[in-house]
Amino acid sequence: MKYIILPVLFAQLFIYGFAQNNSSKRQLRIITVSGSGYQRGYQHGQQLKKEIAEVTALWKKNIKEATRVPPDSFVRQFLASTNFIPAIKRLTPDILEEVRGIAAGAEQSFDDMLAAQLGDELWVYEDNFNNDSVHHHCSSIGVPAMKGNPAYVSQNMDIEAYTDNYQTVLHILPNRTTPEQFILTYAGQVALNGVNEFGIGVCVNTLMQLNASTDGLPVSFMIRALLARKKGSDALHFLQNTHHASGQNYILGIVDSVYDFEASAGKVARVYPDASGIVYHTNHPVANSDIKPLYQSYYKNFLAGNTKSKNSEIRYAALMRRAVESKDKDDAFIKSALRSKDDTNNPICRAHLPNKSGFTFGSVIFTLSNKRSMQV
Repeated sequence: MKYIILPVLFAQLFIYGFAQNNSSKRQLRIITVSGSGYQRGYQHGQQLKKEIAEVTALWKKNIKEATRVPPDSFVRQFLASTNFIPAIKRLTPDILEEVRGIAAGAEQSFDDMLAAQLGDELWVYEDNFNNDSVHHHCSSIGVPAMKGNPAYVSQNMDIEAYTDNYQTVLHILPNRTTPEQFILTYAGQVALNGVNEFGIGVCVNTLMQLNASTDGLPVSFMIRALLARKKGSDALHFLQNTHHASGQNYILGIVDSVYDFEASAGKVARVYPDASGIVYHTNHPVANSDIKPLYQSYYKNFLAGNTKSKNSEIRYAALMRRAVESKDKDDAFIKSALRSKDDTNNPICRAHLPNKSGFTFGSVIFTLSNKRSMQV
């Protein structure tokens, strides 16, 4: 059994923002949990009780500022208008119990902790009112094993600015049914992306233009479901045959191989590697035609090549250009791409700047073959 290595140069237990204007150190919390789903969650909640209370208050403040609705009312309305619990209970019951454990350990309400896991689904709900896909900015790269190098799955996780200083690695110890996992997240969250001991790694990008569902499996639970698999074939089958709650791109790495899928409520479409053999993605669909009515005109313009000035397309073109120009697709290539600001107004790496709603929360590189590791 090959366990995952946290490199000695794991930012010396600190994350430094790539070219961030803020020169202060961000402490990277690393917490270890074990046992059943509820036990893992309770340990998580207890270890980060203070941080969970703080980030929950900031999350609610952010909701109020974004929606002009009292946050508790918004959460009640959101949960009442969706029906995710049956799919979560059927497909990932252990993770639902983990959320209950987080709530109990942190002394927070279960409804708040459940809604807080549904980041992408909350964005979908808000998008019904705002119709704005521009503010989603993650960039991902997947590289299969080639030229003597191992396979990598990597990403800039770009989310709301209020999450800064709550960066956390969740280390899940293995047991009879659960593989060892290292997960990038923030206090109180079950997953943003991650890797397990069997060389399965997953990174995700929001695709707001794709059709969503109010009763599918939400993204964070999908991530944990994939990381719970011990066989790559099982992970692939689950990803391709599950009803998805929101539009999302999944770069799924399995030991030496890398796959890219755009998932919507009605369709899962594969994005095939480019000529160099790698995959990369930003925040617009390139293979899945299951588009929301709100974005049909956008999609027609995209197909006609008239959206090249938009943020996601600019970042996608930057990744494509770097893939063409780089001969060696190793972790140095990935780091250079994730740090890049080729377009000043639409950079792949987003500094945490005053009055900006989002930033590059953290960057990860998962090495899936040879010596498995997680770099943050």
